[in-house]
Amino acid sequence: MQRRHLLALAALMPFAVATAEAQNYPAKPITLIVPAAAGGPTDTVARLVAESMSRTLGTNVIVENIGGAGGTIGMARVSKAPADGYTIAVWHVAQATAPALYDNLPYHVINDFDQIGRITDVPMTLVAKKDLPAKTVPEIIAWMKQNGTKVSYGHAGIGSASHLCALKLDKELGIKMTGVAYRGTGPAMNDLLGGQFDIMCDQTTNTTNQIKDGKIKGYAVTIKQKVSSLPDLPTLDQSGLPGFEASAWHAVYAPKGLPKDVTDKLVAALQASLKDPKVVERFASLGTDPVAQDQATPAAHKAYLTEEVERWTALLKAAGAKGN
Repeated sequence: MQRRHLLALAALMPFAVATAEAQNYPAKPITLIVPAAAGGPTDTVARLVAESMSRTLGTNVIVENIGGAGGTIGMARVSKAPADGYTIAVWHVAQATAPALYDNLPYHVINDFDQIGRITDVPMTLVAKKDLPAKTVPEIIAWMKQNGTKVSYGHAGIGSASHLCALKLDKELGIKMTGVAYRGTGPAMNDLLGGQFDIMCDQTTNTTNQIKDGKIKGYAVTIKQKVSSLPDLPTLDQSGLPGFEASAWHAVYAPKGLPKDVTDKLVAALQASLKDPKVVERFASLGTDPVAQDQATPAAHKAYLTEEVERWTALLKAAGAKGN
């Protein structure tokens, strides 16, 4: 009888330890992985949210950039990390495009993660190097049609938001521009500033200040409403490409199997960050807003991610795009 009691107690010990750890969470710093290079739009969003979440959680949330392979290297690291809440990630629409791009993806984009919630939907902009001759949207559209494959565009990797936007332009204009892949739009922006390629679709979080400072040319926003931080830019929908729309969302992920107490604390910290006046003000200056609170939840983002996987798979397969 005593032996059975000891065995039962032994079986319960791991559960008891896990429960205690979850209740004490967080007891040490949290690593937030950004699967792209530092300095890009996702890195900007992640660092703003990490700083705010740190205050709510009472511990440091430390950003670690792990770029390459369209974000799959960083997200693979997250999928294999212990499900204890000390490794999380902020990633964007590339999470939804990965299944169409990689035949041997080392994780399932939905089932191998706990979705914590969405952060923001960021408008994108069509921008170009400073000395590009075209001055207006009709002029740059005509220039792109005339030059076709001679037009070079930078992007943050196959399946990234910047790449998807360019593929939509190809489809709408009936051309096939030449893509130049980077480990993120941070380094891509550096080369655009240096005139190393012609154009780029990139998020307002990465282009607003550069446009305002006159360092690059801004032509249009890629959503159907004008953006308050860039009031002089028309929409592509209004400027010769009716119906054109492309934006980039960001969300928080964790390894699959978090204890409920840990998930609840992360969701609460995320939602608090989206109401943080500092975050709201900074987002507004970059041309975006936090999502509604009901979208910053695990269930809402899982449903949204499922829809996005279906949406982008068709475009990528039609373009014959494959990750590298």
